[in-house]
Amino acid sequence: MIKTNRPKAALIYDFDHTLSPKDMQEYTFIPDCGTDPDTFWKKAAVLTTEEGVDQILASMYMMLKSAKEAGIPMTKEYLRGIGSRIELFPGVTEWFDAVARLADEIGIQVEHYIISAGVKEMIEGSAIAKHFTKIYASSYYYDRVDKSPLWPAQVVNFANKTQFLFRINKGVLADTDERINDGMSEHERRIPSRNLIYIGDSLTDIPCMKLVKENGGHSIGVYHPDDPKKGASRELLEDNRVNFCLPADYREGGDLYRVIEVILKKLKAASDLDRLSALQKSEL
Repeated sequence: MIKTNRPKAALIYDFDHTLSPKDMQEYTFIPDCGTDPDTFWKKAAVLTTEEGVDQILASMYMMLKSAKEAGIPMTKEYLRGIGSRIELFPGVTEWFDAVARLADEIGIQVEHYIISAGVKEMIEGSAIAKHFTKIYASSYYYDRVDKSPLWPAQVVNFANKTQFLFRINKGVLADTDERINDGMSEHERRIPSRNLIYIGDSLTDIPCMKLVKENGGHSIGVYHPDDPKKGASRELLEDNRVNFCLPADYREGGDLYRVIEVILKKLKAASDLDRLSALQKSEL
């Protein structure tokens, strides 16, 4: 009987509109500031279009400005607290345990990661934060005395999202670890490129979706289950940017669950075949 070790796979998610139906600021932060989403996002957009500020930096600045004007002490604790009130798509809360059971049956290890332009502190306060091996998202640097944000510590946008795929792939997980640029053969990488599965919702996810798909992994575009036009996911599928276009319904037995099941079985079979081939060569 041939002995096999469990191969590793990574499920990598965007957050807003992928795991959660809306932008995370819209659940508590924007109402706390006494404004509405349209007004908030339009003010942030002005900084981008008229002042040339990066879109994510603009939204981070607008959060600081709005909180100050509303008298909100925007500490890390505050952001984590309102993160607990973020709503999630159907089945997300139970998804991680369901995938763990599925992976155990198949004989594969699955890790979960976030790569999001959203606010890291808010994601850390969400009901599902404990399930992620690593959360890559935009974050603030805080004053050590009054705990207020002083400056962006990390900015994640559509242009730099792909670096985090390589961190996951190579196992160089720390945000500032410069070994990410070191050469590494595919067989040395902690999670093979083909074992990356990216789930996102919009055009800003295209670089990650394309990179994962072109390197043998799988990309899945999701859309709000109530959207008959399927958001941007239909266009992504038609343009061959993703492998699948599915509703953001994470309940066990649903379309997304079944697709992940087939992908994990495929990855396990590919790993077993590699070991068979290597074993045969060693015996020649």
